[in-house]
Amino acid sequence: MSLNTYDFDLARRFFEDRIAFTTGTHELSLLLDGEADSDSYQVLDVRFPEDYAKGHVPSAINLPMPKWENKRHIEKHLKKDATLYLYCYTATCHLAAQAALKLISLGYRVVEVEGGWEDWVEHGFSVETKVVES
Repeated sequence: MSLNTYDFDLARRFFEDRIAFTTGTHELSLLLDGEADSDSYQVLDVRFPEDYAKGHVPSAINLPMPKWENKRHIEKHLKKDATLYLYCYTATCHLAAQAALKLISLGYRVVEVEGGWEDWVEHGFSVETKVVES
């Protein structure tokens, strides 16, 4: 792409949207370790239950595909006024994005955690094996 055809407005909008709707594993770790009100957010792991049980982000709720398709289940376990941080397996996994679309359609605020579980583990952040019921 040459500088003559570079669309600065489109690029600016792209990066504004990226900042608004995604976060990194480092930022999520800071949120969990910080003084943020835990009622203001929930962390959702959309991986398969057997993978979640082997290890997940501390306090993450497992919400695999069948559960995010169930509106009653979602309304029972998720906080409507919280920001939901979703992650899946890797940076190229689209499960979190698919869940995000469903949750957004139900009126939930969603942020996708870039890099997913693989990035979380690679950076040595805390891992929990206690299952959080959902």
